[in-house]
Amino acid sequence: MPIDPSVAIGADLGSRTFSWSESDVLLYHLGIGAGSRPGDNLSAAALRYTLDGPGLQVLPSFGVVAPTFSETDPPPLDLPGCDINLAQVVHGSQAITVTGGPLPTSGTATIRTTLTDVWDKGKAAVIWQEGVATSEAGEELWRVRSSIFVRGEGGFGGDRGSSTPVAVPDRAPDADAAYDVTPQQALLYRLCGDRNPLHADPDFAKAAGFPAPILHGLCSYGIVLRTLTDELLDGDATKVGGFAAKFAGVVFPGETIRTRGWREDGRILASAEIAGGERDGSPVLGDVVLDLA
Repeated sequence: MPIDPSVAIGADLGSRTFSWSESDVLLYHLGIGAGSRPGDNLSAAALRYTLDGPGLQVLPSFGVVAPTFSETDPPPLDLPGCDINLAQVVHGSQAITVTGGPLPTSGTATIRTTLTDVWDKGKAAVIWQEGVATSEAGEELWRVRSSIFVRGEGGFGGDRGSSTPVAVPDRAPDADAAYDVTPQQALLYRLCGDRNPLHADPDFAKAAGFPAPILHGLCSYGIVLRTLTDELLDGDATKVGGFAAKFAGVVFPGETIRTRGWREDGRILASAEIAGGERDGSPVLGDVVLDLA
């Protein structure tokens, strides 16, 4: 059978040790649109993302991509008990929790990952992983949790799983901002370690059911976190304690992402959707929660 929950759930996916530099942080920030507005090359706020040196900060979403930042091959899918095809897979959700203070601008860490759950959604499967990153001294730095949605691989008789939707407040948002995704955004972001051809190869994208290559879900994730940080946290990435979102729809390079955020009960709830064009109002991220440090 393509998916065997008895083998998959609880499987230790091993550990990997990785290093990152200020150059990696700068490239990541550029990949999620930092410094893209006119005048940002002179803006003190934007330079906190784009200029190396003592003023450089690290947006916590960088921790999601740091372990695979130097990868040049498409992401592997050799998960225990899961025989799946890359063309059937889309990113389902992503969360990161900062547990060791602000992410350093360079360093070395080890992440150990466990396959924690496999949900049977009938026509699809949802596979969950959790990872813990620790420093060379053994101190915990951050935790990540993610899911992938595998089309056509449900029906194996597993647990359907559960989720609690995050409802945004019924009032005007505290922030409402738009970001214009550049035509080459996916081509730039793929240099951050995700070479999945779905985001660059038109033929591969069409075979996967899309009219053109789509933006990486994690790029949208980073764009929305950066927007909320800039609009509601004075651009201070150290105020972000965690960030979670469900990938609710696709983004094509050249479209505009509208992000709205609400301060609520000591955290920030948000929504992200396409603004303008034929797909105006189409969802991008859902269940968006930014926890404060």
